[in-house]
Amino acid sequence: MINLLFIEDNLEFAELLSDFLSSRSIKSDIVDDPYKAMVMPLDSYDIVLLDLGLPGVDGLEVCKNIRKKSKIPIIISSARTTVNDKVIGLQIGADDYIAKPYDPDELYARVVSLLRRTKDEFEEDQPQRAFVIDKSAMDITYLGNPLLLTVAEFEVFSTLIKNYGSSVSKEQLLQSARTIQCHYGKSLEMIISKIRQKIKQYSQKKHILTLRNIGYRVVE
Repeated sequence: MINLLFIEDNLEFAELLSDFLSSRSIKSDIVDDPYKAMVMPLDSYDIVLLDLGLPGVDGLEVCKNIRKKSKIPIIISSARTTVNDKVIGLQIGADDYIAKPYDPDELYARVVSLLRRTKDEFEEDQPQRAFVIDKSAMDITYLGNPLLLTVAEFEVFSTLIKNYGSSVSKEQLLQSARTIQCHYGKSLEMIISKIRQKIKQYSQKKHILTLRNIGYRVVE
């Protein structure tokens, strides 16, 4: 399942398009507030579909803000079709620009094409890691061995791996893990402990470091 963040203030249009994409195995979260969109964690999303005509702030500013903090693929979807808007959008970090109105099938094709291209580029640039995220199986492998993670464990560990070598705060992990937000009884510490136990089947190395008063970090 592809997770798409749809930043669009026309909710009727967004919901119709979201229903269509759902039939193509693309799950859409619709956000009509550009200020909220600019502070949202993006780790749980694969791609952003961004309108330019947003209330309060120009969509190009939203695009620029997202690109500063993430390499997530961005498609601009807009009724603004001037060459200047297209050029600026692509220059500040958008990966594609589709003019409204458009056929939903064309959008779907562009989403799939862009994700395939960025995935290939990402894998070419990345060194071989011990941990590999398998999104189709909702699992993570360690040296080729599946860890058989729960959904909550997968969400938390995926965020840590995407930030490999960097510290990730508890707040960031909680924001990126929807399952934890829905089930308050699950503690983050317990989930980290269970992930460590599953890694121990294959290695005695301490791969998830606890950083006191900061959060966690994944190391080889």
